[in-house]
Amino acid sequence: MKKKLLILGIILLVIGGVYSAFFASKREFNVLVFSKTASFRHESIEAGKQAIMALGKKHGFGVDTTEYAEIFKEKSLKKYKVVVFLNTTGDVLNDAQQIEMNRFIQAGGGFVGIHAAADTEYDWPWYGALVGAYFNGHPLDPNVRHGVLKVVDKSHESTKHLPDEWPREDEWYNYKDIQPDLQVLIEIDENSYEGGTNGDFHPMAWYHEFDGGRAFYTGLGHTVESYSEPDFLKHLWGGISYAAGDGKAVNYNLSTVAPEENRFSKVVLDDNLFEPMELEILPNGKIIFIERPGNVRIYDPAADSSRIVARIPVFYKLEDGLLGMALDPNYASNQWIYLFYSPPGEAAKQHVSRFVFDQESETLDLDSEKVLLEIPTQRDQCCHSAGSMEFGPDGNLFISTGDNTSPRATGYAPLDEREGRSAWDAQKSSGNTHDLRGKILRIRPEKDGTYSIPEGNLFPKDGSRGRPEIYVMGCRNPYRISIDQHTGYLYWGDVGPDAGEDSTSRGPRGYDEVNQARKPGFFGWPYFVGKNYAYHDYRYPSQKETAPAFDPQKPINESPNNTGQRVLPPAQPAFIWYPYGPSPEFPLVKDGGRNAMAGPVFYAGDYPESEQRFPEYYNGKLFTYDWMRGWIMAITMDEEGNFVRMEPFLPSMTLNNPIDMLFAPDGSLYLLEYGTRWFVQNPDARLVHIAYIAGNRQPVARINADQSIGGKPLRVKFDGSESMDFDGDVLTYQWKFDRDEVQSTEVTPTYTFEQAGKYTVTLLVSDPEGQTAEARTEILVGNALPQISWNLKGNRSFYWDGSSFEYEVKVSDPEDGSLDDGGIKPEQVSVSIDFLERGKDLTHIAQGHQALMEASEAMLGKTLIDQSDCKGCHQMDQSSVGPSYRDISRKYKDDLKALPYLAQKIVKGGGGVWGEVVMAPHPQLSMSEAEQMARYLLSLESEGSLGNTLPVKGRYTTNAHIGKGDEGSYILSAIYTDRGGEVIGPLTAKQTIVLRHSRVPAPDFDEIYKGMVFEVTPDMAPGIDQAFELVICPRDAWLKMAQLDLSGVQALEILGGAMSAFMDGGIVEIRLDDPEGELIGTWTVETSLTPAGMQQPNLVELKPTEGMHDLYLVSKNEGDGNRPVAALLYVEFLNRKPNM
Repeated sequence: MKKKLLILGIILLVIGGVYSAFFASKREFNVLVFSKTASFRHESIEAGKQAIMALGKKHGFGVDTTEYAEIFKEKSLKKYKVVVFLNTTGDVLNDAQQIEMNRFIQAGGGFVGIHAAADTEYDWPWYGALVGAYFNGHPLDPNVRHGVLKVVDKSHESTKHLPDEWPREDEWYNYKDIQPDLQVLIEIDENSYEGGTNGDFHPMAWYHEFDGGRAFYTGLGHTVESYSEPDFLKHLWGGISYAAGDGKAVNYNLSTVAPEENRFSKVVLDDNLFEPMELEILPNGKIIFIERPGNVRIYDPAADSSRIVARIPVFYKLEDGLLGMALDPNYASNQWIYLFYSPPGEAAKQHVSRFVFDQESETLDLDSEKVLLEIPTQRDQCCHSAGSMEFGPDGNLFISTGDNTSPRATGYAPLDEREGRSAWDAQKSSGNTHDLRGKILRIRPEKDGTYSIPEGNLFPKDGSRGRPEIYVMGCRNPYRISIDQHTGYLYWGDVGPDAGEDSTSRGPRGYDEVNQARKPGFFGWPYFVGKNYAYHDYRYPSQKETAPAFDPQKPINESPNNTGQRVLPPAQPAFIWYPYGPSPEFPLVKDGGRNAMAGPVFYAGDYPESEQRFPEYYNGKLFTYDWMRGWIMAITMDEEGNFVRMEPFLPSMTLNNPIDMLFAPDGSLYLLEYGTRWFVQNPDARLVHIAYIAGNRQPVARINADQSIGGKPLRVKFDGSESMDFDGDVLTYQWKFDRDEVQSTEVTPTYTFEQAGKYTVTLLVSDPEGQTAEARTEILVGNALPQISWNLKGNRSFYWDGSSFEYEVKVSDPEDGSLDDGGIKPEQVSVSIDFLERGKDLTHIAQGHQALMEASEAMLGKTLIDQSDCKGCHQMDQSSVGPSYRDISRKYKDDLKALPYLAQKIVKGGGGVWGEVVMAPHPQLSMSEAEQMARYLLSLESEGSLGNTLPVKGRYTTNAHIGKGDEGSYILSAIYTDRGGEVIGPLTAKQTIVLRHSRVPAPDFDEIYKGMVFEVTPDMAPGIDQAFELVICPRDAWLKMAQLDLSGVQALEILGGAMSAFMDGGIVEIRLDDPEGELIGTWTVETSLTPAGMQQPNLVELKPTEGMHDLYLVSKNEGDGNRPVAALLYVEFLNRKPNM
């Protein structure tokens, strides 16, 4: 701690106030000054606001200032021409706000970034390109230095007044990721100061046109004094003037502007599908799609339903089955359809066959089959079958095949060359020039049911160097492919291996890939992954020495299972790649399970203009998606097809494992969702239609109810006021409560349900043009929810070392009785007290009094599982790609080492216990969280319905936390399931109390007003071992902890202080229930000349207080200065009188 305190003074700078009221005056154009900070806060922000407002008065433009990020929406931004990021830091906009900022620039808006604007939004690549570079450190001790700027372009409004050399004092940033299109105005001479790292080219101010708008950035502006310097103010005005351009209003109707998300509709056409795979649209408008068990289905839009029209006999094990489908380019005249499937029988192989399908009679003629291609496989071990098919613009058929190799033995490259282990060696397939597996093939189907080899495949037509069908080799599981029908470029998602960490002996961790092939080539597997990250050769079973890494320029296949060329073509890197964890190169993909797929490239000109056609904004963009993560990305490319950027497409839309998509003839999108369970029929496996709404938009209906469960009669107050219309239309309301007729047209009706039952209440809202939307909610009448309470003799908010408390759980139920009257037996109540090591991050999941319609044991672990990607591979009672939860519980319930073993497996992944598929790692989880999840799994097969439970009355000593730090929480849970009522079955109620550690880090207070959370990281100064956070408190700031029990709390121990060089000191008042509420203590903050201004914790005695209160720490200083009062690290609540 002393080391941290010593370093703080080097890092902290003064910060001014946080929020400014809007100040506007309409002139030629309006400027929005945005100064929100999520990391370090500059003292000069207030001076900067005042300076820009003064420039507005002088030059005739209006200025608004704010730190309210919710202003980033079209309705608000459209009145501005320029947005200024004034010393912003950190992650200041959420995903939706980022999209709106993007749209503003595309609509012709201007951007001005000042100084720390380059220290903002590192995980948003578009923003980095807009600003032009990212912050990469600055000199320390002192950070503000004298330097000499070189004005290299004096033709610009921002520099024409400046001398060739401009000496001044400022904080000189170094930069990384400097964009190549910048028009540099000013550089700095690194010989004029110490601490520069950019060398001879060190830009400090620049401008460029970007994505439809204009952007100007200056690295100047750290100091308060900057905003009173005439030369700097002229420089800043020149940047604003450039960004404003002609001053005309932004135009959101331009085709280069991303559409609002609410202009898309998603309609479920069919559900409860059985492993849907691929889809096509027939000329008559019907949709044909296939399911892996062998079903061919037709969806008829006129009937709004689908039916199975054919069943293909298939080998339906491992990952085989009916996997791919493509319509012949001339289907309207020849009615040919191509299927990729696994024929039953002893022979292990895949077929690519042509059939006749009559769209009018909806019949598939199985006798018409022409087997174009047989692909030999092995069926002894799973996995990776791929099977996607699509025709290119020249009539050639592309076919994807998997490596047909078991991932069971390793999460790295499967290179097992031992005898009898070819199923574990992908060199036999993906790395084999004479094998069709692990490839994307390219053939030309002929009329007689055969095929020919088109020009331009990877190997000669004579087969002398490899199978002539091969277009791309080196694939692992290219599950979904797509062809750009204009350029002919091939795209595919390749599902990567499962290793969660790099290995010095094996090679890189696993990556999924989205690939682009403009010409034939070798794409690396099993020797390379991602950006040609190389694996090491490995000798099984346990090679000790690290072998050399494979060479991407000259890959060599020396496996005895290789029947093809020894020297392979040079490896091609992936187009996009990402691991389980966060991706530095593509941060928008987030982290988690992964299964990359490639969708179509959209061209507006290919479809007739209609209200459903996707807008021209998406012209030329590639749509990619991830089956596991449930997102869709739109990829922008340049004219040559190079990656420019990605952006989320409809990020608010929920997708249940998207598995195929294509654009319809009208330019709308159809999508198949596989559903959340593997290898079964899923209720949420769906055929979905996504369309653009060019005109009047559909409203949104929303229902709120003050209660949803109770005995009869039940009086419920309903509220439909959160329903909305994106076009601003006035809505009408129609409610149905317990009859199929309109029973109310009010916005907030009240209704009494007289009889027991389950009622589905519907609200239909309509706009003036007839667009409607419906919402539903369920009301359960006939059984009231049990009531549970904890009676504690002691503090209900905190725990202390070795302290104990008496408790009693009270339970009552209107139908069952209570514990007191004997109607409810103590053994029917589950009582538990558990310590959660990282409780401060998870207490929200245990708050409140809620009805649960399922078993409630180990609820913390269950909630963590529900919030994870576990459901993609596991179900409660049924095996999926992995075992059921109950199977896991049964297997390990008597194993004393099961808890740490399962927790380790959850975090690090692995396989070999239940089957072929390797479990994905979850490095984002802590071991404590993983143990909670494992504890829940093990509880499922514990004896008795309530498992191990504490008595309903007793004493508990808090010692489980000792030696585990100061972050954890004790979770006190009481659960009771009643006997059920009339019509309504049993209801479960749970009451939870969370006791947290008495030491609360200042950033963990529930609400912080004006104060700035500042992160100190190891790279900021020598001597810092790990990152920590503090709160810097300006005048009239406050920190709030909501509803604390202060019973027995006699004092506060506050670690904080003020360094005289940067802070004014003052007082921090401790008040109840309001920033101006009852005063119960005061800390006098004296400034110090020491480096950090803090040595020992400060002890503040409190006025005795009982019961639950909101607690406020309010910082004040009545002096003339405007610097912060103090910096706070933590507040500890003491249950003893301090030695003052």
